[in-house]
Amino acid sequence: MANKTIKTHTIGAAGQRITIAVTALIVGAFFIFGAGLANSAVLHDTAHDARHAYGFPCH
Repeated sequence: MANKTIKTHTIGAAGQRITIAVTALIVGAFFIFGAGLANSAVLHDTAHDARHAYGFPCH
């Protein structure tokens, strides 16, 4: 019986790390600029509506 070796090419660990880092950078920038530049009343109302959407009492 003969053994066959199959080689596959995949994105290595370095490629995965770069993808994760870029994704984290984009999400982090969204949170910093989205929350940092938003009006505080808008953030409060959004959090308030989210609590009600999950059925969590807040008042």
